[in-house]
Amino acid sequence: MHLQLASIYITAALPVIHAALNPSCAPGGNFDLSPWELQLPIGSTGSPETISSSSLQGCSGYQDSGHQYFFTESGDGALVMKVPGGTSTGCVTTPNSKHCRTELREVDPSTGSPTSWDPNAGTNRLSATLIVPEPDNSGHGTVIGQVHIDDSVSSKPVCELYYNSSGDIVMGVEQTRSGGNEKFTTIGNVPVGTQFSYELSYESNVLSVSLNGGSQQTLSTYSLDAPTSYFKVGNYNQGTSPSDIHFFAISVQH
Repeated sequence: MHLQLASIYITAALPVIHAALNPSCAPGGNFDLSPWELQLPIGSTGSPETISSSSLQGCSGYQDSGHQYFFTESGDGALVMKVPGGTSTGCVTTPNSKHCRTELREVDPSTGSPTSWDPNAGTNRLSATLIVPEPDNSGHGTVIGQVHIDDSVSSKPVCELYYNSSGDIVMGVEQTRSGGNEKFTTIGNVPVGTQFSYELSYESNVLSVSLNGGSQQTLSTYSLDAPTSYFKVGNYNQGTSPSDIHFFAISVQH
């Protein structure tokens, strides 16, 4: 068995300053969406609608016309990602999931094609600033960020960062590549409706997440053994009630 260490940085919620956003632009006018494609909770069974990186980019880029799933908030310019709830609402899931999502999946910015990277590399980081005004009603809550194993290796995540209706932020880490045995650790609490930031990294074979900076806690990632991976960020609903997340900054570094 190969053992890996994961690090978690814990701190109380602090004020987060973000750049001014333009409420008149689609999300692609306020965020660099070139490294992402969008998975929506609509489409056909097992095949949710996907919006390409090129279609997302720019002030006139994609946002859904009914402002139901992915759009710019008219007041503060935040990127809003909504999910109506569980499959009983008629929303559509991916083939390997029972849950609906409005979620960005990492792609190669130069081609727009799905990409992945080596966790042994020196820099693999996802950062986000957000408010969760409405988490779903599941125990661990809505997934707000993921490191996912490359699809050619496994359909399972390395880890998922959850936010629930009590404001608890929980990290779930899979113990094996075959999945089904996720280990959960509560890493902090931010009251519902309060802005916070996180940085999720998987570099030099160490998995870590920070909440507004803070002290470090280490976890084992068991026998995952640094599988080729990619980032996801957004609103991956785990319950039966609606979920609503507002992003003020999203960035990825390699």
